[in-house]
Amino acid sequence: MKHTSLQIIRDEHSSLAAMLRSMLMMVERGPADNPQQFFDVLRAMLFYIDEFPERLHHPKESDLLFPRVVRAAPMVMDAVARLEHDHVNGEKAVRELQHLLLAWELLGEPRKPAFVEQSKRYVDFYLEHMRLEETVILPEAEKLLTDADWKELDAAFEKNCDPLTGKYPSDPAYDRLFTRIVTKAPAPIGLGDA
Repeated sequence: MKHTSLQIIRDEHSSLAAMLRSMLMMVERGPADNPQQFFDVLRAMLFYIDEFPERLHHPKESDLLFPRVVRAAPMVMDAVARLEHDHVNGEKAVRELQHLLLAWELLGEPRKPAFVEQSKRYVDFYLEHMRLEETVILPEAEKLLTDADWKELDAAFEKNCDPLTGKYPSDPAYDRLFTRIVTKAPAPIGLGDA
């Protein structure tokens, strides 16, 4: 049986992974001849990460998915505890990264190493977080959750509509943000130079 919420979670993970990898590609490439565009796009990417995954995706996992999976499969409690710890600290981590980026932009090259190092750690952390969800939590959910569980999960996750997955129309409130990211960020997330 196909569960819409599982596909949405996987699509959102895929979009976020592409965003994170594009962010690292940009950081490795550096500002080159257009620092204003460079910092503008990185700020937009970090805002997206803070706005969508932290505020829409994670709360639904924490409030709806994880409790059901733990009830059905208590052996995943350690993994859920780790994921919940990640969720609790995720907003703080992205805000710290936004601050480090601003420091680099405003105070110059001496602040670059801190941002670069923290970016790499953040991307590694996030990719591992999503891997744990997809290899431990989602398989148990597929095996053990009830039709009633899936009905509620599907209804909740269908409201996310992350336009970066390519499956939903854009939200007028976020059009400028997504246009900035897609037209100026490098592939795989955008159309800008790689």
